[in-house]
Amino acid sequence: MKNKRILFTGGGTAGHVIVNLALIPVFQKEGWEIDYIGSANGIERKLIEQLNGVTYYPISTGKLRRYMSAENLKDPFKVLKGTMQAWHIIGKRKPAIIFSKGGFVSVPVVLAARLRGIPAVIHESDYTPGLANKIAIPFSKKILATFPETMNYLPEKKAEYVGAVIREELFEGKKEKGLKMCGFTKEKPVLLIMGGSGGSQKINETVRGSLDRLLSLFQIVHICGEGKIDATFDRKGYIQFEFVHDELKDIFAATDFVLSRAGANAIFEFLSLRIPMLLIPLSIEASRGDQIVNAKSFAEKRYARIIEEELLTEEKLVQELTQLKEYASLMIDTMKNYKSEKARDRVIEIIKETGK
Repeated sequence: MKNKRILFTGGGTAGHVIVNLALIPVFQKEGWEIDYIGSANGIERKLIEQLNGVTYYPISTGKLRRYMSAENLKDPFKVLKGTMQAWHIIGKRKPAIIFSKGGFVSVPVVLAARLRGIPAVIHESDYTPGLANKIAIPFSKKILATFPETMNYLPEKKAEYVGAVIREELFEGKKEKGLKMCGFTKEKPVLLIMGGSGGSQKINETVRGSLDRLLSLFQIVHICGEGKIDATFDRKGYIQFEFVHDELKDIFAATDFVLSRAGANAIFEFLSLRIPMLLIPLSIEASRGDQIVNAKSFAEKRYARIIEEELLTEEKLVQELTQLKEYASLMIDTMKNYKSEKARDRVIEIIKETGK
């Protein structure tokens, strides 16, 4: 290696940070110096700045909108400014390699890396590549895929299927600690509800509207998003959190079922932990449709059940969660067929090889 310094980037949602969180501790243990470029106000800053030994650099970013907005006129200038900021940071820090998890903040970083002659490795979690990664791929050295089917959408010479990178600490959770944290018992199964890093108003409202019926079936942990706790719903067996970080592994250990969006990183974590899942992917109106494709892939493999957001009602939610309980044992047996390809080790190997 030229030196033992690596620069990570990625943000906008927690899904664009989770893989970085899985990799950073490994490089720290090996004595690497670690920098991170993210946005000034994104969730990545909140997640990364609490890590010891990682220097965080905020830059200007655009948002890569798919709808008409006056802000679209400003975004090219924001990206240009961010590229120049990243160019200066990379020139100052002189990393051997850039690892990008995607999201709009990563585009100026990968562009700047190319201008500086620093190789960049991109990781794509979703079934189809996101817009930011599509823009960045021509400027990267290597692009890594989580779904084997994603290889059909990537340039053959620089793409490699590696599988899902899972945070090791998630396998270290303690069920007893999770139950105690939530004030739960072992007498009724635990349903974890996650509406994505920003929280889902539709999911939150539907869950609360059917809460009494759901509490007859489950104890419920509801991670509802920042500012979205509703204190009027004070029920035994129901606890709300805006966001959970360090304690998430214990909550996962206590979880029997999960109701979730269909972000790739999250659903592969549930799969690795063998937690039966009901997925409500972001609608095509609110996204590029990546979660819909992710969810369908999992449903076809019988890892999950799906409710389309447009069809989500209180009655439908209770019905699907009841069926999730009924089919849970079959689903868990199917999940056992999923084998980890030791993706994290392969990703680390590729990063080191590319940065030589």
